[in-house]
Amino acid sequence: MRTLGSSYLALQLQAQGGAAAPGGSESASILNLVTKATPLSAGVLLILALLSVFCWSIILYKMWVFRRSAQQSSSFLDVFRRSNKFSEVQAVCKSLSESPLVGLFQAGYAELTAQLRQSEPMETQAPNPRAGAPRPTLKSLTAVDRALMRASVVEVNKLEKRLPILATTASVAPFVGLFGTVMGIMFAFQGIGQTGSTNLGVVAPGIADALIATAAGLVAAIPAVVAYNHLSNRVRLFASEMDDFAMEFLNIAERNFT
Repeated sequence: MRTLGSSYLALQLQAQGGAAAPGGSESASILNLVTKATPLSAGVLLILALLSVFCWSIILYKMWVFRRSAQQSSSFLDVFRRSNKFSEVQAVCKSLSESPLVGLFQAGYAELTAQLRQSEPMETQAPNPRAGAPRPTLKSLTAVDRALMRASVVEVNKLEKRLPILATTASVAPFVGLFGTVMGIMFAFQGIGQTGSTNLGVVAPGIADALIATAAGLVAAIPAVVAYNHLSNRVRLFASEMDDFAMEFLNIAERNFT
């Protein structure tokens, strides 16, 4: 019985060791494929690695920029809605310059001020003018609307800067990997034709070396397409917020200066 127990324990330890080996050998085999890649596969992997690093730098940078823009937009709206004069809002614009709403406000405020100066120099105010003071009037509310629209386009272009690189990488990276795979399989079959052997031990290394390029292409493309969709949605939200702010600005201008 003692001998049988010892034998059973030895078999269990051997089975556990055999089960643990595949995980380590799998990671080791992938690393070996990368380190022992052919010059063509190595070149494809290098291109995909550079694309992936570049895309991740854009992703992290844009997420940081969008986060700061959202925070400063919230602060700017709070100041805008609490202030009694547009000049008070203008004073805080420098400290909240990363908000796209600041660009809209400055464009609208500049057009508003330019029109009011032509009629009578007076401080531009958001609420009702003081009693007894001559009421300033705008010559063209449409011109203010056009100024806000131009500023909105400029701010959206700033937010979308570098995003097309993510879309390009998401589209191109799988094809770059596929190119490496196709060329690698062609070379593998040429090797089979030269050796005249169809043994799996001869065929498998070349095909595995070719397929690693496709895997690398997917690794580069998947984060790029996910990040592009997420960041594009954030840009649409910013654009919607700018449209709402432009209408709010125009309502105030129409109510107090027409």
